[in-house]
Amino acid sequence: MEFGFGVPTRGPLAAPESIAALVKAGEEMGFGIVSVSDHIVIPRSIASIYPYNESGEFAGGPSGECLEQLATLSFLAGQTSSLKLLTSVMVLPHRSPVLTAKILASIDVLSNGRLIVGCGVGWMREEFEAIGAPPYDERGAVGDEYIRAFKELWTSDSPQFEGKYCSFSNISFTPKPVQKPHPPIWIGGESPPALRRAGRLGDAWYPIGNNPRFPVGTVEQLSEYISRVRRHAKDSGRDPSELDVAYSAGWYDDSEAQRLPTGERRVFTGKPQQIADDIKSFEAQGVRHLMLNMQSDTLDGSLARMERFAANVKPLAA
Repeated sequence: MEFGFGVPTRGPLAAPESIAALVKAGEEMGFGIVSVSDHIVIPRSIASIYPYNESGEFAGGPSGECLEQLATLSFLAGQTSSLKLLTSVMVLPHRSPVLTAKILASIDVLSNGRLIVGCGVGWMREEFEAIGAPPYDERGAVGDEYIRAFKELWTSDSPQFEGKYCSFSNISFTPKPVQKPHPPIWIGGESPPALRRAGRLGDAWYPIGNNPRFPVGTVEQLSEYISRVRRHAKDSGRDPSELDVAYSAGWYDDSEAQRLPTGERRVFTGKPQQIADDIKSFEAQGVRHLMLNMQSDTLDGSLARMERFAANVKPLAA
């Protein structure tokens, strides 16, 4: 199992020296991935429902602060030498596809092949409208088309593409990404369209387990969802066994066991042995990459959480 953590994009810990300290320490502790979330602007009035908590309220709304994702990953590439760099997730319709493909390819080149393109199609209508993105209601079709355009630009010597939202031809696109055929594409999301997108277009499916509408928070739920993704892969003529699985558990808590509405202990919370057993159970279902929330209110607190995981949980999960 490969373990990862995210760096903050807002608040006091989003300062350059703090995120540099986090990634350098994480690399030394043996973490394999660092992730950065994606918002370009935060509208002051948000009616859209945030999908990953019961209230539907977006915690990042009041301040409106957010570092840009791809610029931040470029900074982190220069601070590290082995950590993989994950967009978690990049909202596909937010940026024009040819420019985005160029920036991503450049990050992969400058990091010596460490980029992972985690991507989704977004949830905040107001942000789409604020930045002039393609129509929010067409975001799924836009995202699918952009992924296909990325692959064409990254792999073809003479890239050309003709779609509803993106077209290009008679261009050179170099340098290509270091990773072949291209950086891994992890498809985020738990809804039926996201599962289809992962099976048809992704190298991996990358859910967050606490979506109230589409819960993937137990081993049983995860197993059923993975089967659905793999069926979509098979229906598309792909080999389902080649599809990778990653998982994000943003509620990770090594201080106390959280409880589900059913009364069951929430996975990835509790004592080190309980968390290690959860890791093994998810690994048995095919999860090979696990992203955990290591952030605290302070830099020292965040580093302490990371140290406890590396020292107390990771060895038990081996």
